[in-house]
Order: sequence, then C-alpha cells, then structure tokens
Amino acid sequence: MKHRPFHSYTMKQAIEENFILDVLKYYTPVNSYYKLVKTAPGDPEFDVKRATKKLRRYVEGHDYAIRLKAEIMVDHFHEQVLALNKIGGQARAMVVTSGIHRAIQYFHAMRDYLKERRSPYQAIVAFSGEHEYGGAKITEASLNGFPSNLIPDRIQEDPYRFLVCAEKFQTGYDEPLLHTMYVDKLLSGIKAVQTLSRLNRAHPQKHDVFVLDFQNDTDTIKAAFADYYRTTLLADETDPDKLHDLKAKLDAYQVYSPADVDGLVELYLNGADRDRLDPILDACVAVYKGQLDEDGQVDFKGNAKVFNPTYGFLASILPYTNAEWEKLSIFLNFLVPKLPAPIEEDLSKGILEAIDMDSYRVEKQAVVRIQLPDANAEIEPVPTRGGGHKAEPELDHLSNILKTFNDQFGNIPWTDADRVHRLITQEIPAKVAADTAYQNARQNSDRQNARIEHDKALGRAMTAVLKDDTELYKQFSDNESFRRWLTDMVFALTYETPSRSGDLDVRSSGARE
Repeated sequence: MKHRPFHSYTMKQAIEENFILDVLKYYTPVNSYYKLVKTAPGDPEFDVKRATKKLRRYVEGHDYAIRLKAEIMVDHFHEQVLALNKIGGQARAMVVTSGIHRAIQYFHAMRDYLKERRSPYQAIVAFSGEHEYGGAKITEASLNGFPSNLIPDRIQEDPYRFLVCAEKFQTGYDEPLLHTMYVDKLLSGIKAVQTLSRLNRAHPQKHDVFVLDFQNDTDTIKAAFADYYRTTLLADETDPDKLHDLKAKLDAYQVYSPADVDGLVELYLNGADRDRLDPILDACVAVYKGQLDEDGQVDFKGNAKVFNPTYGFLASILPYTNAEWEKLSIFLNFLVPKLPAPIEEDLSKGILEAIDMDSYRVEKQAVVRIQLPDANAEIEPVPTRGGGHKAEPELDHLSNILKTFNDQFGNIPWTDADRVHRLITQEIPAKVAADTAYQNARQNSDRQNARIEHDKALGRAMTAVLKDDTELYKQFSDNESFRRWLTDMVFALTYETPSRSGDLDVRSSGARE
C-alpha cells in the first residue's frame, strides 16, 4: 500500500511558477587533487578506513588548500557575480563548511585575501558556542565585531557579502539576496536539499543562482533532490508497535531501573536544577561503562538514539496515553548525550606525522544543469530499528594506503613539463597582471613604485602556486638566481612588453638553474 499526500505543491511546480528558483541549474563541481608522500622510516601499518578519512581531512583542511579555495571563491564572486550585477548588485554568497574550525579557517583566509585584492567587501562567520582557535577562546561575536543576533541583518548591509557557516543558517534561513553558494562539506539526502535550497528564495531582480561545490559530485546531489522534485510517496507506515520492541531491548540491558526513570522525570518536571539530575544519570553511565562490552554499548546507544526521534514523531500525530514511553523519552534525552562512545584502539594514530603534502590543486569542472527525473519518488518511513556492532579494522601498509589515496584523489600528471612551462609563461604573469594593487601602481605611479607592487603581487601569485607545484615554489623561495630571473621576466611581460609573452624562451640559464 502506497501512502500518498492528500495535496501537494511540488518543487517542480514551484520552479515552473517562479515561486522559487532552480538551485541546480548552474551547478559546478570542483575536483581536488592531492599528492601525499611518506616521510616516516619503514612502512608501518594503519587502519585503512580511518587513515583514509584522516588523510582527506588533512589535505582539505590544510592552510594552503583553504587559502587556495578561498581565493577561488572570492575571485569568482567578484568576477562572475558582482561584475555581472547579479540581483541588481546586491548579491550575497554563503560558504558552507564542515565544522567550526574549518569555518574559522575560511573566515581568516577570505578576510586576508579580500584585503590583498583591496576589495571593499567583508565576510561574516556563523557558528555556535565558544571555540578554541590559535590558543585563544573565540566566538562568532568576537570575530565579527557585533552580537550574533545581528548576523541576519548585517549580511543584508554592505560591506558584508560572504556568510561563512558551520551548521548555522543551513536550514530555515530565508534570505532572497543569497545568490551563490560555495560548498566545502559532504552533503547527502535531505541535508543536501535543505542546504542548497537556501538559494531558492525569489527576488524581483534575481534570475539565477550558482553553486560551486568542492566536495560533492552531480550524482550525489541529483539523488538527494530526486526524492523531493515531484510528489513524494511514503513506502510504508511507521509501525508504532516497534516502540514496544525498542523499549524491551533497552530495558533488558538494565542500564537504568524504573526507579531511575521515575526519579529523574519527577525532579525534571518539578523544575529541579541540573546538579540534582546528574547523580542519577552518572550512576547509569557507570553501569553502561562497567557492565556492557563494546558490542553491548554500541547496541544500547544505537537503540536509545532511535527511540527518541521515533517516539517524538509518533507522539505528535497519535494520541498516546502510555506514560511510560513519555517518561523514558524524557530520561533518554538526558542520558544519551552522557554516554561515551565505546573506547576503541585507534589503529590510524600517528599517520599524519608519517606523511606530508607534496602538492595540492583544484580544477573547476564544466557548469552543468542537473536534470531531475520527472517522476514521483518513494521514501522509507521513520526508522524503528537501532543498534549496531563494532566493525573490524582492515590493516595495510602506509605505502599502500598512500598509493590508493593518491590514485583516487591525485591521478594527474604532476611532473608535466608543459604544465610548468604554462605556469611560468602564462598563468603566473596573468595572475600578477590582474592584481588590483599592481594595476593601480602601473597606471598611476612611476616605474619604481610599480616594480614594488609587482614584486608583492608576484609573491602572492607564487603562494598560490605552492598548492599546485611545491617544487616550483621551493625554487622561487630558495634559488636566488631563479627568483631574480622569474621576477624580471614577469615584470617585463606585465609592465614593459606585454605583447611578447608568447615569444619568451624559459630555457634560459636562469630557468635551468
């Protein structure tokens, strides 16, 4: 039996009637490429799954990678959004990050780069609570310079154009001036739909939106949206009787007693302070840690985490009269956050000390319009099963883990001589020539001052090259003759004889050195 809504106003219909915008019309994935090298002696073994996750977090959160991606975002927004007068010149951008630390990294990188390119615009960062960063305790208010509750108002005002988010503002946020989203977080399912849909609010001068995604691919995003594009059908009912089974499983572990549940609920409903609730909870945690093995802890905590959302969903639509379920729900709301994860030996510990990042680069793919299937979709009901078991680690040598990682994420010709030639003769001079400070000095100052700004611009360009080609950057940093040759060559190309850029022969003595 299929469960159909008695009425629906679909995403497809809303887009066709211009009530919302199609956020997948200009979706652009960005591929990241890495090359990691082994620095540790020998060839130690690590847990493959955990090691791969750590390596991915390491390279994507590396300061060089964050800086490069921040530059791409800022440049794109200035050149493809502001320069094209999107939303009548009022367009804003959201940067979606994977966590608070990453959001703060992006905030600092974007702030610094906006200053370097002498942009009149600034970024706002949004995250919850107090966080330690760089040895100091910081909040979003301390970074932004104004209270948190003013963020929705300030992003509508200049000079603020970028909203860097860690979880906040990804659901329920209604801002028609949002035009562009830069995604550096894995998304799937309803989370992907909710996040990207921040862009879909209509505005009289808003005719399109744009997504630049550093983490997800088109297939993942298409699968997420397909369930909600047309009418969504429910595959089956959520069985309320399954709550009896869940409660029976939880009771059987004897982590808590009926007296524990009744005592805590009575105190809570009578307005007791938290310090009177914690002793009851701590005693239950002690039983959980002392009497359950790892598999038991995983199973108990998994079932407890399923019970509450399932009961909360059913209780909102069914007239339950079972006081025991309500009391257990209250009790578990307090207990689950205090249950520690099972202590497991981290067999990937130390892998980051055994490797180094040799190269990093990103490559923007073609803009695509994701076509969603024009058919009704079917989703499963609220889950009523929890639990789980501890997965057995898979061990492998570091060299094999790095080879697999580099093959998956770094399968490009890093030593391509043609690419290095193009970098030196075309891409670096073009980046220097486009530097705003250098352009101003070349047009409005004498040769000496223009050379000073040129050298600064070249330094910034070479910092960006570090993410693409570590060896080239090392030559620039450590080889004085090569640095002099490159500086003179780029200055000649960008200041004296720009038309000769195609005639330059980089096989000179300076280049060979």
